[in-house]
Amino acid sequence: MPQRKRPGRGSKAFYPRKRARRIYPRIKSWPKSKEVKFLGFAGYKAGMSHVILVDNNPNSTTKGQQISRPITILDCPPLSVFGFRCYSKNKSSFDVFSEKIDKNLSRKLKVPKKPKNLEEQLKKLPKNISKINLICRTNPVFKKKPEIFEIALGGSVEEQLKYAKEVLGKEIKISDVFKEGDIVDVIAVTKGRGFEGPVKRFGVRTHWRRAQQMQRHIAPLGQNEPGKVRWTIPQAGQLGFQTRTELNKRILKISDGFSVKGGFVNFGNVSGDCILLEGSIPGPKKRLIRLRFAIRPKKVYPIDIKYISMESKQGV
Repeated sequence: MPQRKRPGRGSKAFYPRKRARRIYPRIKSWPKSKEVKFLGFAGYKAGMSHVILVDNNPNSTTKGQQISRPITILDCPPLSVFGFRCYSKNKSSFDVFSEKIDKNLSRKLKVPKKPKNLEEQLKKLPKNISKINLICRTNPVFKKKPEIFEIALGGSVEEQLKYAKEVLGKEIKISDVFKEGDIVDVIAVTKGRGFEGPVKRFGVRTHWRRAQQMQRHIAPLGQNEPGKVRWTIPQAGQLGFQTRTELNKRILKISDGFSVKGGFVNFGNVSGDCILLEGSIPGPKKRLIRLRFAIRPKKVYPIDIKYISMESKQGV
């Protein structure tokens, strides 16, 4: 009888598994668009619920039937554009700021105390600009410190510069960027689990009850040659609080508020603009979630919602 082999368990993906640099993510890749528009937005995770809708996918086994789908509600207050950043050969070369800047932003970003006139700043623009990103800040209701991040623009460089001048110092709503039925990618920092052992971190098998040493650890650390521990060996370490991207989430509805009986746990009711995303997303309540247009979009089917649950869900 051949010897029974059991290969290593657990996913070796997403290495190195270490803590994210900050509590909200940074987007490095953006989809390409010939149209001049915002390529992303951001919102705060409020809670989850479920809807009943008609399955309009012709290739589905439940075609034409009413199915139940989980949804995640994101609180999406308007974003304030207070500057834009010019890039030359994928390196930031020049920043332009609005004439009116909130004093609280100096805690997170080096901004001039007295910004110059916009025309004076534009005279110093470099000639070899490859792209322009907008510098935005959030306007959260439940905390004082805002988040600051960049959002890319579509179109040519000339069109990006013209559009950046128009929106500088203004507020952008979620309805100005996305519409119902759009497919988006979700980028977020997952829940932090702290320092965990290899059983929970990689799913390795525990030892039998008569093991002389610890039961929740791995037996060998590798072979004798070479005399080192390889990175593929599952060991204890950081679990969670890592940046993750989930592709192709559908926006089912854009609303000006969402109230449930008793409010969402650890959040309350959403009084401002919000969106209903199909499925679950990473991160705990009140964490900033970044959205962008799908970089590998799938086919879109019409949305026909029959029922939206307004009951508070515990533990989600």
